[in-house]
Amino acid sequence: MAHQIMGLVIPALLQPYIGSGSCALGLHQNREVMLRSMMWGAHFVTLVAPIVLAIEVTIPLTAPSGAASLMGNLVSLSIEQDRWTDWVGTTEPNTFFNNVLDNFIQITNTPPFVRIGADSEDHTDFSYDVEYEEDIFPPSSTITPYPEATNITVGQGFYDIISHLPNGTQVHWGVNLREYNLTAAYLETVALMKAFSSPAVVEKNITLKFIEVGNEADLYYNNKGRNSSWNVQEYVSEWEDFAYNVSMAANLSKSSYTKLIGAAFAGSSHNNLSGFSPQAIFNLGILESPAGQLIETISQHHYSGSFCTGGGAVLQDLMTKSYIRGNISMYNPDIEAASAKGLNYILGETNSMSCHGAPNVSNTAGAALWLLDYTLYATQVGISRIHFHEGIGYKYNLIQPTTLNYSILDGSPIAPLAPHIQPAYYAAIIAAEAIGSSGTTQAVEIPIDENNVSGYAFFEHGTLSKAVFINTIAYFSGAGARNSTHIDVSFTGSGHAANRMSVKTLKIGYASDTTNLTWGGQTYETSDGRVSGPLIVDVLPVSSGVDLQETEAILVTFL
Repeated sequence: MAHQIMGLVIPALLQPYIGSGSCALGLHQNREVMLRSMMWGAHFVTLVAPIVLAIEVTIPLTAPSGAASLMGNLVSLSIEQDRWTDWVGTTEPNTFFNNVLDNFIQITNTPPFVRIGADSEDHTDFSYDVEYEEDIFPPSSTITPYPEATNITVGQGFYDIISHLPNGTQVHWGVNLREYNLTAAYLETVALMKAFSSPAVVEKNITLKFIEVGNEADLYYNNKGRNSSWNVQEYVSEWEDFAYNVSMAANLSKSSYTKLIGAAFAGSSHNNLSGFSPQAIFNLGILESPAGQLIETISQHHYSGSFCTGGGAVLQDLMTKSYIRGNISMYNPDIEAASAKGLNYILGETNSMSCHGAPNVSNTAGAALWLLDYTLYATQVGISRIHFHEGIGYKYNLIQPTTLNYSILDGSPIAPLAPHIQPAYYAAIIAAEAIGSSGTTQAVEIPIDENNVSGYAFFEHGTLSKAVFINTIAYFSGAGARNSTHIDVSFTGSGHAANRMSVKTLKIGYASDTTNLTWGGQTYETSDGRVSGPLIVDVLPVSSGVDLQETEAILVTFL
């Protein structure tokens, strides 16, 4: 018996892996599939690029002890608060934004977690005379074409439009500490709780999981929020006072669903010379204070470089495997300190280069490979969720949710550019597909003694299901032949060893490309943010291995 797709007759031995709608080949959108494999006797034959390097990897068949548990919202968002209304819409939802969020729900059954806040949370005041928001922005510049607002005044409607998010979204919202205005923090909290108790929000099960009191307080002296005496002791005292009042206004308790975020600092204990760290605030007794007892999660922020003064960013540097690991591992002491206190640890704000990204680096296909490796490696050191920061017109965005009228690279006028996704969005989709919808996924890094290839194995219900491989060599136009790495896979431990695998590829022309990527032959670069085109996967024997080009990522599903 055979199964026919796109006119190809698929042998009966492959039928269990085809299915209808959702299956091992990832047919989440019920799209057409093209299997680019040919039967040649008893073997599959595929055309491959010239091989310049061959490596062998060994993958366990069952999840090792200590394998990281991955939630479907591992890749989540942090949204600059000043233009929140543009993201979700005011009188009606932003359909494009909802579509690109729903794509993840279709894959994992879990919406991305959404943090609203960041720098502009500490410039926000509340007024009953404002319907949604009124902002004051500094001038645009070539380095920062879309700057944050320096003053934001919001009304109740600003919070009520949280109802426009997809069903089941969890939210992490920031309130103002920097301006030392207890009334503002109180009014924001009251409006926030009113919005989350409204019938429209309750009906969609959109929930406020965290309130964050202050953003990056370790930088308050630098940004003129405090004077030169500002230190971590003063911070803990101020935070305890403000957070206590916020918790009372929100009617929080140890048994309430909504909790408080701890830290939200800009740096790790490794590089934060101001003395701010999770360890420091623990030692000062923050967790024993009435508000501190409501801390469930420690959040820190991290960027892998800076474009605040322009220049200096190199795409290959960002993509390099050792650089990615160094940027994550500096947080190990902080993660361990949080874990020792029984607290979860997240990167509540992160992305490639600070100050909204570097042109021709943060907005490129190479940055997509950075994001994928960065995310998956972070799970291996105890980071449970990663919020990639987004703003209107920021260079490092995964998503540009509204029409842009001037360049994200230098601020020059452009023809109106409709809402669209950027290359990094593909990395988030790949991570979502690797995790899937079982709710049981665990992951381990695959040991690969190669400086430019990363690998991760994924397990569902304790059994090996998938692997992701990433080649982080930046391939550019004019670089000559595009080299490949051939990966031979073997298994260790007890359990069923698959003899066939499907391979789905993130196809990239050059690392510097900003458009025309495809994932399994499909594109998300559409007017509505929905995936388009026939799905293309290779099905081949595990014994044949798989080829991975420079500037490429693949998802292997073991059949």
